[in-house]
Amino acid sequence: MKEDQVVAEEPGFQDEEESLFQDIDLLQKHGINVADIKKLKSVGICTIKGIQMTTRRALCNVKGLSEAKVDKIKEAANKLIEPGFLTAFEYSEKRKMVFHITTGSQEFDKLLGGGIESMAITEAFGEFRTGKTQLSHTLCDCSLSVFRNAADFCTLIFRPDRLRDIADRFNVDHDAVLDNVLYARAYTSEHQMELLDYVAAKFHEEAGIFKLLIIDSIMALFRVDFSGRGELAERQQKLAQMLSRLQKISEEYNVAVFVTNQMTADPGATMTFQADPKKPIGGHILAHASTTRISLRKGRGELRIAKIYDRLTEREQKASVKTIKDPEEDTDTWSRGTTHTGACWGSAEGEHREE
Repeated sequence: MKEDQVVAEEPGFQDEEESLFQDIDLLQKHGINVADIKKLKSVGICTIKGIQMTTRRALCNVKGLSEAKVDKIKEAANKLIEPGFLTAFEYSEKRKMVFHITTGSQEFDKLLGGGIESMAITEAFGEFRTGKTQLSHTLCDCSLSVFRNAADFCTLIFRPDRLRDIADRFNVDHDAVLDNVLYARAYTSEHQMELLDYVAAKFHEEAGIFKLLIIDSIMALFRVDFSGRGELAERQQKLAQMLSRLQKISEEYNVAVFVTNQMTADPGATMTFQADPKKPIGGHILAHASTTRISLRKGRGELRIAKIYDRLTEREQKASVKTIKDPEEDTDTWSRGTTHTGACWGSAEGEHREE
């Protein structure tokens, strides 16, 4: 990968990695037997922080755990981690563990405030053929420039050959890329939720190794499993539970979560004279859960327009990108304006233009 495209790790990250979480096996010192600990691990609860992130009601639903056992487990967990308040200074010190994964372009990283942020959910939405899956594949290659592994949890399209193409651009070994990316295909929304338990267990088993979790796409299976307004409330409730689980995993294991989302046409938009009748699906549930939202849309030819749709610390910005297939054509040359920022991903070349 080119020097100007690599985002270095934030200082202090390596020192803090080992103290990121406490293993659930520590509960044995507080009177919790091994059998009950194994039951918690079977549902993806592998850390003390994971217990604090789970409600008593959810713990009681674990087979073999009674209310008395759950109360005892909660009490033991609170002894190991004090559930109190922190000063803003103390929290800012903890936030130093946050890192960013490069997108493969220095300018696009600036647009995102450094890249894809850990301990947060980054969402990219757009119509078909706007570069969502392309960006997902590129992030797998880019994460290997700084870290060892990326966990790619995909529901729709995943092509190892595409990883090889992108690896050529960054001069990364093909076998190294494929060996360090894990892939799982989810067939239903329930299966997708169950896979998160396996993801949490894997992150715990190889602590500090995995840095990126990708879901492409977060809403595709929900659109299939739930239809009509009669099932809308249930769909949104299940979606909220999944997003809550993703946010907890990102904070618990300090990983970056990147999800793609689809669009829907709003029939009533023409009545209100809206310029664009399309909007991302998932409603307010997904909008509130995402820390950063990136809007992707088509431009002329192969040009793609990326826009920071919502981000707490950034003003609204745009990026113009052009995707190409031949790595030798990549010149990575950009021109910048006052409201636009040039960027590229994968085998890409960008050109700035005013709209």
